[in-house]
Amino acid sequence: MSEPDFLSSSRIAIVGLGLMGGSLALALRGRCQALLACDLDPETLSLARRLDLVDQISSDPVEILPAADVVILATPLSAILKIISELPSLHPGSAIVLDLGSTKAQVVQALESLPSRFDPLGGHPMCGKETTGLENAEAAIYQGATFVFSALERTSSKAREFAEQLAQTIGSQTLWIDPDTHDQWSAATSHLPYLIAAALSTATPSQFSPLVGPGFRSTTRVAATPASIMLDVLSTNRAYILESLNRFRKELDSLEEKLSGGESHALNIAINESAEHQRALVASSLQREAS
Repeated sequence: MSEPDFLSSSRIAIVGLGLMGGSLALALRGRCQALLACDLDPETLSLARRLDLVDQISSDPVEILPAADVVILATPLSAILKIISELPSLHPGSAIVLDLGSTKAQVVQALESLPSRFDPLGGHPMCGKETTGLENAEAAIYQGATFVFSALERTSSKAREFAEQLAQTIGSQTLWIDPDTHDQWSAATSHLPYLIAAALSTATPSQFSPLVGPGFRSTTRVAATPASIMLDVLSTNRAYILESLNRFRKELDSLEEKLSGGESHALNIAINESAEHQRALVASSLQREAS
């Protein structure tokens, strides 16, 4: 890169100031030349102004995007795809374009269609909450998180370096993988857990609520994620989620079979192997965060 610290000299526009976009704005405040934002929700705009969150904000992207060196798309997936299709008419100049969507294949394919004056790459920070909106945003959610980046063949070294600087600035760890691999892995680690939490929550009778404790709450926490967000995720990663569901169903059926047959020894082996595998997965994840 020609500039050693492109991020600090950039005019960054964040499209969407919900949980992820708002948290990113908090994490970047004062760390770039100018921080711009647009959002359609009047209450979000009002809160952002009261917080003095960004240097300029509007409900109209035409008032914001032309001044940006970097455009970060932090809306739900369906809106990301729509904005990408409209971006050539919204931004007449050149810019790095980064999305924060939870699935990557369809988004990266859409980014590929942008005119050559844009420098696109896909992104997905592996963090968040089951609550949404700017009122729940906090810069700390990015600390220690894995920030996945998916480069296109056309993605420049400048855009790659910006991504590295962005992750470093907000305290995340970068992981460069292709969109298909991202969608396969996240189907198992993020999207399937949501469906399991949703099913477990629905399968639990209301009269059992007096015995709902920390274990149930932590296991079903993500079931509270708004459907408006998750439907986009499920529809854009359907094949890999179904693959993950199939693997999970086989494991659940195996446990049910052992329990039903009174196979205590086999059940003991299975749940001990599960505990060992969970510890290994978590240890590997924590080791990466600490590196």
